[in-house]
Amino acid sequence: MSKPIQSYWPEYYQDIRDFVELARTEDAELQLTEAAVQQLFDDQFVMTSSPQAVKRREQMLGIQADPTTESLEFRKRRILNRYQTKPPFTIRYLQQQLDTLVGPGMTIVAVDVENFLLTVTTNIENANVFREVVYTIDTIKPANLVYQQNTSLSGSIGLKEHISRKDVTWNYKLGSWQLGQLPFATLGPEVIVK
Repeated sequence: MSKPIQSYWPEYYQDIRDFVELARTEDAELQLTEAAVQQLFDDQFVMTSSPQAVKRREQMLGIQADPTTESLEFRKRRILNRYQTKPPFTIRYLQQQLDTLVGPGMTIVAVDVENFLLTVTTNIENANVFREVVYTIDTIKPANLVYQQNTSLSGSIGLKEHISRKDVTWNYKLGSWQLGQLPFATLGPEVIVK
C-alpha cells in the first residue's frame, strides 16, 4: 500500500485517538487484502503459485504428490509438463520436454524407424523425476513405437598424449628391388618427441 489511510482524512481527525486506532487497524486490513489479491493473481500462473494452488492443480490433474520427498519446484515443473503434453508431437518436442523436465543433456531421444523403436537414454538418479519421464514418454509416444529405456552412467575419460617418431631407411630404389634379399624399408628406433 502506497499511503496510510490516515493521510486521506481531514486534519481535525488526526489528533483523535479513536480515529488514529481505526486508521492503524484499517491499514493492517488493507495490507492483508492487498497481499491476498496479489497471491490470487500469482496463483493464476504455475511457477508463482502457492503450495495450496499447486495442490489444487495436482488434484485436478490426478497427480498423487508426496510433499515430503518432492520439492515444490519439481511439483510445479511436473504440472507444467502435464499441461504441455498436447498433440501434435515430434521427436524434437519430446527431447525439449525431457530437457525441461530433467535438465539439458541428461536425456537423449532416438528413433529407429525401420524397427519402430523409440530409445531414450537417461542419466537420472531421482525416482520421482524418472516416473515423470516415463509418464511423459508414454503420453507423447505414438502407439506404433516400442519404448526402450537405456541408462547411462556419468563418468570421465582421461587422455594422455605423446608424440614419437621413427626414421625410415629405404633399402631399394624404384625398379631395383630384388625379392626376398632385404625388406623394402627398415624402421629405426622409436624416439619420443613429446
